[in-house]
Amino acid sequence: MTRNRTTAAALLAAAAFGVAFAAPAHAQKKEPPACAAVSFRTIPPGAPDGEQDAGLYKSRFGKIEVKADVRGGQATNYYLVLNGKKVDGPATPPKLSESCLKSKHVKVPFQKQAQGSCTGSRFRAVIDRSSGKPTVAFFGLQGDDWAYCSATTM
Repeated sequence: MTRNRTTAAALLAAAAFGVAFAAPAHAQKKEPPACAAVSFRTIPPGAPDGEQDAGLYKSRFGKIEVKADVRGGQATNYYLVLNGKKVDGPATPPKLSESCLKSKHVKVPFQKQAQGSCTGSRFRAVIDRSSGKPTVAFFGLQGDDWAYCSATTM
């Protein structure tokens, strides 16, 4: 019986010793990817009128929300909210890496939707951290191609 207790105590000590030295390896900060994309679905027909939540993505690097303006049960406009701030974005997007866009299946050059209007059968936020300031661009799927809606730097 004493031998079992001694073995158990030795195993517990070894485990505690291993955890104490393994913890710093897990505590290292992981950098965000250079290029990422998050896809969102549309709001189903028949939603109540007003502003509706269409999607949410949250990570340790930030929070992305997609919201929709609904009238007569149909979504008339979708927009991006980044870390609590609505993204209206310029008609001409900030510089985005072509390789990043292509890797996320955004055909380059991309189409542009009318400023202040964003519709589509699906939506995608592309985050490009490859050059300078991180940029988030919002696209709506029009047929087979992603069309630019808005963008902002983080």
